[in-house]
Amino acid sequence: MPALRVVAELMEVAAVTAPKAAGRDFIVVRTVEGEELRSLGQGMIEYGRRTGKPNFDRDGQNVLDSGAVVLIGLKDADVVDLNCGACGAEACIVPNTYDGEFKGPNCALRHLDLGIALGSAVKTAQMLNVDNRIMYRAGVTARELGLIDADFVMGIPLAATGKSPFFDRPAKAVAATPAK
Repeated sequence: MPALRVVAELMEVAAVTAPKAAGRDFIVVRTVEGEELRSLGQGMIEYGRRTGKPNFDRDGQNVLDSGAVVLIGLKDADVVDLNCGACGAEACIVPNTYDGEFKGPNCALRHLDLGIALGSAVKTAQMLNVDNRIMYRAGVTARELGLIDADFVMGIPLAATGKSPFFDRPAKAVAATPAK
């Protein structure tokens, strides 16, 4: 749907122009559609199977049911040099010394930068009535597949359907407790 492409581009603008600590920009953005979107959704399902981590299959299906996914992340983010302790260290940490699902540690204020960028992007989609949801699992798999060059990334799938596929998702069956 061409309208989703326009919304995704506006979301990218909102993320890039969001305020950042000390005015330093480490935000990276990219939108995936078409075959890359299918690779992402299938990759999420496979990642869950391979690792045994829950809900990658559910979220992967959500991605497959979407029209686009906006990826927003941090790349090579330095510390703000405040020695504020928000990251749990007495003095500012050396970032990106560990590489797992994401690279880390990262300065807590840089994570706030990412959060503000994500919030600005989803606000833009919401204002344009496009269903969306921030997904950690989409970011993990997008990074693994090389769909975005980022150290820490989240994905935001977009849909324009009669019912949001991202929030009214099937719940796992729970056995009823007999009344006493």
